[in-house]
Amino acid sequence: MNKKDVFQDYPNRQSWPESFEQATQSHQLLLVYINTFVGATIAELFSYPLDVTKTRLHLQGEAADKLAASKPKRGMFGTLFGMMREEGFRGTYGGLSAMVIRNLLFNAPRVVAYDYVRHQLIYVDENGKEVLSMMRGFLAGCLAGCMCQAIANPLDIVKIRMQMEGRQRSLGYPVRVSNVKQALESIYAQGGLKTLWKGVGPSCLRATLMTAGDTACYDLSKRHLIALLHLEDGRVLQFLASVSAGLAASILSTPADVVKSRIINQPYNDEGQGLHYKNAFDCYHKLITQEGFFAMYKGFLPCWLRIGPWSIIFWIAFEQLRRVQGQTGF
Repeated sequence: MNKKDVFQDYPNRQSWPESFEQATQSHQLLLVYINTFVGATIAELFSYPLDVTKTRLHLQGEAADKLAASKPKRGMFGTLFGMMREEGFRGTYGGLSAMVIRNLLFNAPRVVAYDYVRHQLIYVDENGKEVLSMMRGFLAGCLAGCMCQAIANPLDIVKIRMQMEGRQRSLGYPVRVSNVKQALESIYAQGGLKTLWKGVGPSCLRATLMTAGDTACYDLSKRHLIALLHLEDGRVLQFLASVSAGLAASILSTPADVVKSRIINQPYNDEGQGLHYKNAFDCYHKLITQEGFFAMYKGFLPCWLRIGPWSIIFWIAFEQLRRVQGQTGF
């Protein structure tokens, strides 16, 4: 038997193209993961102080905040500059380490998951053109966001508590957390493993709407802008798409973000039960009845000012990394 016969009779020869395609897809998804983590971390370095400001505004007016009841409520700039004045510049970056680790477990995987799911939902129309409808893009974003947030929820709890430490000290409360490891151990000691997933309901709802508003909206905005304005896939298109994505994500996710922050930050008894809110519905009810409907949009402006620049920096950095690697636009 010559070499040609050996090659022809090799039992797995027909599976080579499929195996090569699968390996190529896995490599592309790995690059999406790496690029997302790098781009998200770069964006955090510029916009993170506004995330801390947003969290402080979410918790302002909470009934549990008895020591601060006599102090006037602050707006966005009052909160931000107050942190810098009372806690130093370092206070505006409280919890950054938890956010970076969270990028590994949430931001990077959610874009990978969205990229994979959207390719399963794209269909070819009668003109032979690949199409992703708004509903299918929204569905892909919802699935990706919910799944990844369920995994990353413990880091969200740690991040929010670390963001509040400066305020805790200024109000006379004892220090609860000093680093990610100590925070995870402390939270676990309060009520076991289930405590690390407190607030996972509103967190997943927020992540679902955030990913649908950010990732899906960016993808769909690019597709529609190319079709309507005939723009090339360059920085102008990426800028316009990321601006619309940041606005959509802020509008959709702010109410769930407020509830998530309050449930996660509240103290718990020895049995792991919240002392102020029983669940997300109870938090929504108390928020609206005690503070009014628009209390659900507390921190919207810093949220938008934080997510907007974050979205622009992230998507442009992400797209440039893809271009350097010889890939097409997202």
